[in-house]
Formats: sequence, structure tokens, C-alpha cells
Amino acid sequence: MSSLRRGRPYQGPVAPGLPRPLGAHYDGLGTNFAVTSEVAEAVDLCLFDARGRETRVAMQPTGPAWHTYVPGTEPGQRYGFRVHGPWQPAAGLRCNAAKLLIDPYARAIDGDVDWHRAVFGHKLDAPHARNDADSARHVPKSVVINPWFDWGADARPRTPWTDTVLYELHVKGATALHPAVPEALRGTYAGLAHPAMLEHLQRLGVTAVELLPVHQFVHDSHLLERGLRNYWGYNSIGFFAPHHGYAASGKQVAEFKAMVRALHAAGIEVILDVVFNHTAEGNHLGPTLCFKGLDNGRYYRLVEDDPQYYMDFTGTGNTLHMRSPHVLQLVMDSLRYWVLEMHVDGFRFDLASALARDRHHVDDWSPFFDVIQQDPVLADVKRIAEPWDLGEGGYRVGQFPAIWSEWNGCYRDDVRDWWRGEGATARELAHRFTGSPDLYAAARRRPRASVNFVTAHDGFTLRDLVSYNEKHNEANGEDNRDGESHNRSWNCGAEGPSDDPEVLALRARQQRNFLATLLLSQGVPMLCAGDELGRTQQGNNNAYCQDNELSWIDWKNADAALLDWTRALIELRRTHPIVRRTHWLHDPLGTGGGDAHWFRPDGEPPADWDGAGHSIGVQLDAAEAARRDGAPERDAGDSLVLLFNAWWEPVEFRLPAALAHARWQRVLDSAGAPLHEPSDGAVRVEGRSLSVLKLLPPEPAESVTTTAMPNEGEGP
Repeated sequence: MSSLRRGRPYQGPVAPGLPRPLGAHYDGLGTNFAVTSEVAEAVDLCLFDARGRETRVAMQPTGPAWHTYVPGTEPGQRYGFRVHGPWQPAAGLRCNAAKLLIDPYARAIDGDVDWHRAVFGHKLDAPHARNDADSARHVPKSVVINPWFDWGADARPRTPWTDTVLYELHVKGATALHPAVPEALRGTYAGLAHPAMLEHLQRLGVTAVELLPVHQFVHDSHLLERGLRNYWGYNSIGFFAPHHGYAASGKQVAEFKAMVRALHAAGIEVILDVVFNHTAEGNHLGPTLCFKGLDNGRYYRLVEDDPQYYMDFTGTGNTLHMRSPHVLQLVMDSLRYWVLEMHVDGFRFDLASALARDRHHVDDWSPFFDVIQQDPVLADVKRIAEPWDLGEGGYRVGQFPAIWSEWNGCYRDDVRDWWRGEGATARELAHRFTGSPDLYAAARRRPRASVNFVTAHDGFTLRDLVSYNEKHNEANGEDNRDGESHNRSWNCGAEGPSDDPEVLALRARQQRNFLATLLLSQGVPMLCAGDELGRTQQGNNNAYCQDNELSWIDWKNADAALLDWTRALIELRRTHPIVRRTHWLHDPLGTGGGDAHWFRPDGEPPADWDGAGHSIGVQLDAAEAARRDGAPERDAGDSLVLLFNAWWEPVEFRLPAALAHARWQRVLDSAGAPLHEPSDGAVRVEGRSLSVLKLLPPEPAESVTTTAMPNEGEGP
């Protein structure tokens, strides 16, 4: 006899309802509830009142769907499901009606997992034995929402890829310490929509925020036991629900929509980092919160010859079964919902290779790719892949379909190696700077395929990249074993904080070098929020569990000079079409005859790329690019010369003979060199620095005023 505490039968009127759409849908008179499970023998809808008392409604089956309509059920109603069915873990069947289950299609979720033993479907001391302890008091509840919202005149910015500058940020960390944001709004969707944040984003010049996961997620038990939290949020349990912890109002759906509306009004797109590769239910020893209790074998990839266990290509214990119609429908319905109802502008898919796996290998003809390709709702939004996972053959940079853009891990690695003076050659720098044609051009993809980045949430901040040789993750409680150990970083002569003026000056210059390279490269640049302000995590390169001042942006101690430098670079990018082309540069690694002319410090083309050393220059010929594109010369913009010197001593660059008598002006210099017009074809570039020159008209104007770009301020 089961010891399950039974809820009261619902006494009000009910109707059979409809099997579609899935989830809870309020129509003004009541709510239709629908969920799918092919293994269920019966499903109960569980309704909770304000005191947490539970009543149950037996749902009706239609095929794999279970449904009911409850008149008078209004927005704010908390609910869940209980599934009666087989408990046979060895066969991959884990139904347990003692476990209250979150609605996979819940538009809002309230509460957290408190990690009582009742949240586990199995007994903790006997994994194959069913645990009949009732979990309702210990798990989140699904919430019926009000579907109506006044979007006003909201319109998508629809920023072209060529004009896009991504800004990866955390909803909470962006404003948790912002002094101009009211305290009650800090760390919330409303805080991100505050005028102080909108002004920063607009003045900086970014065109899109890429939000770390905002799907409802779970804080891991092992972190809570150590006094930590899952700060990044890569532990999803609700793919339709904005995370409740980021809502100041308690009404997370309306507050999220208001945030999107405010960002759109400021001309800024909203891109979500989505985690469809796994869920928070872990492996065979994890909790039963949703999918595991609904229909375990249809939602998760199970080990074929031993289905009590889960395939794990993500390092989290499970992998969603993307070849299951249930899962494909869930993912596509979620994506369409966020576009149509929440008005977001695109998605970054975490560990995207896991979404395309066949039994063991990444499949270029995966059903996931097919359904994304043909979907008309998703045709107009930005799609970005993190093109790897943790399984064999999972590193797929340059191999995703043409409609995708990708986080370019090769860009990060090669640019880091170039500026620290080892590893990357001039040829590799040239590939990355010109949009990585070696990775994308042969497949007839465009430069927009490459999302270029030097830093991201996962790893060192920009300031820490130039301040630490080693990771310092002791605060995570894992004896510094977690996080990447090979960071391609360089501390500029001292590990961590330093008061040595030379070290500080070099660190400041290196940050400017990285930002200039990133923002003037072909492709789509992505900044990590706070890098423009000199944010540090004190050497922690895996701050996923640090929901505190270590991870939050420190606005009070912002590096004003670095912020000015970043703004100037984004403005330079915006006003110079030659650095943000739709098509590839003609002969991008060319030494003559194309749009890009590479040369050594002596002005000659590099006969041997691998022997080109640590100093290289390139002319980006705007007029030639326009001519080859058939564009009017008036639309060509200015030609630029960039001089990269990763050597530790100054280098004098002789411009190529064809440019020796042209009129050039230095418009940027990461070492703070005076901005002037070279008169003899020679340009001195200080050690470990970068200079940018702009071609001037043949005849000088009657009055020329040179406005210095921000080069001052050597402090980090």
C-alpha cells in the first residue's frame, strides 16, 4: 500500500478541455491545462491555494496528451502534475505519483527546490526502490499567467549582422551594484530596463544584449551546501518561464516583457542564451522534478543497453533526446514562444553540438537542424551556436549549417596567443582579423558566421586575462581543480594585484590591444559585460557559483579611460564600413591586388607567413572593396592601416611603396602615441601596441582640426 498523502478531489466544475495547446492557457473564463506522456496510466492536475492546500483533477487522455479545463481558474493559480505509471528504473521508467511535477510548458514558475529527500523519485539508500514521500512542499509550482500585455509601439530593431555588436551580460550581475539603479530594482529585469543601464548601453554603442540563461533554473544542492548558488543559470527546468529570481515585481513574465520593450525602444536587441542540451534533473541519482517523472525515456538520452543510466555529453548528468518528437516539439514551441510572445530577437544555443548528436556522433543532417532551418518564425531572428560539447567529436567550430553564426573559439585562442607573444603566428592573426575565412569561406558562409570574442562569462575577465598566469578558483570550494587550466593568459610580470607602474601600464595597454583587435575585426564582435570597465574576478575563471560582488559589475571602481577607449572603438567600427563587411575581403590574406594588403615592418609583403614574426601591418582598401562590390565610391568610406606589434620593443613600420606618399593620420594608438599625419612613410609603433591610420583626402582641407581619441590613463 502506498504511503502517498492524497490531496482532496476538486469540488468545482470541470470540462474535458483540449489537448492543444500544451501548458496552461487562461481565456478570461477559466484555464485549459494540457501535458503529454505516453507512459502515463493516469495524470492528476494538482491545484494549490494560498495556504498550499492541494486539490486534484483527473485529466482526460487524447493520444499522448492529458487535458482538462477548469472554469474560474485565473492568473496566479499555482499548479503541478502527478503522473501514475510504471516504476521500473532498470527499464528507464520512473513514474512516481508521489512527486509533484513542473509543467514543461509552464509560462511562470514560483519557488525553489529545497532538496528534501522527498524530491527524489528513488530512495537515497536504494536507487531502484521507489520513494513514496510526497514532494509537493519541497519543489517549485507552475503558475497560470495573464497572457495580455500592452506592447505599445514595440518594434524589433532588426539590426543587420554587419552592424551588430553583442554584449554578453548577466541580468542580476549587470545592476546588482549599480548606484543609479534604485535598490529595489537592482539585479532584476526592471533594473536592466532602468534609464541608467539603457544610457550606458547606448553610449557604449552595443546593439544587442546576449543574456545569460533566463529560463527558470535550479540551484544545485552541492552548491547550496557550500553557501554558494548557481549564478550563471545553466541548469534549466522551465523552457518557457523567465527565472522568477530576477523579478522585482513578483510578476516575472510582465516584467520581462517590459524590459524587452524598453531595450527595443533604445535600439537594442535581446538575445537569449538557451540551454536545451540538458536539464536540472541530473543523472539516475538526481531529483524528479519534471521530465523524468513525465516520460523519462522520451525526454532523455538513455544508455541503450542499460537504460537506467543517462547519456551525458554535457558534463551535467543527462542529455535531452533531440531525436524524440516530444523534445523537438518542446524546443521549437519554446523558441517560437519567446519570439512571438516575449519579442526576443535571437538565441545563443549552449553546447549546441549536443543538440545534433545521433547515437554517439554529431550529425550534420540532424532533425534539429532541419526543423530550425524550415521554421518561418525563426527565419528572421539571430541564431548563434556554441559549436561544441563534451562528447567525442563535439568540437565543431566552422562546421554548423550556413544559417548559423558561431562562437569562434579559434578567434579567442589565436588572438590571445598573438598578444601574449607566443603560439599564434601572423598568419593565424590575419585569418582571425579578416573573419576566419579559413573556417567559413569554403562552405560559402559569410563573415557574420564568426562571432568573435576574446573573453566571455566562462573564463577570465579581460582585466584578469592580463593580470594572471594561473586560475585562482579557491572560493569555489573545489581546491582550485575546477575551471580551465590552459587560459593563454599573461600577467605582464606580476601575478594578481600590483602597484608597479610599469606592470599597470602594460596591462592597460594589453587590454586596449585586445579590444581594438576585437572591434576592428571582420565578423561579429562580442564584448563580455564589464570588460570595458576593467572588471576583475580576482583570477577566478569559473565564477559560475559566485552570486556575489566577485561576479557582479563594480560600477563604483570603473576604469573611465578604458570605457572611453571602448566607446571610441565601437564608434570607429560604426563609421568605417571596411571593418564590417557583409562579404569576404577579396584575397583577405593577400599581398597585393585585393582589399587587404599585408606587409612586414619593412613595407614588403610577407614571403613566409610563418616567419613573419611578432609584427605585421595590413591596409584595408575601402575604395578597392567598393569597386569590386560594384558600390558607389562615395559609399566606400575611409581606407585604414592597422599596425600590430606584439614584440616587446618599439618597431618602425615603413608603409608599402604604394602608400609612402599618401596622406595618413593616426587615429588610434594603444600606447598613447600622438595622433598626427606621417610625413615620410614611417610609423613608430611602441612595444606591445597597436596603431590605426586613416587615409586622408589628396588635398588638405582649409581648416583641419585633429580630435584626439582616448589614449590617456594607464591604470587598469
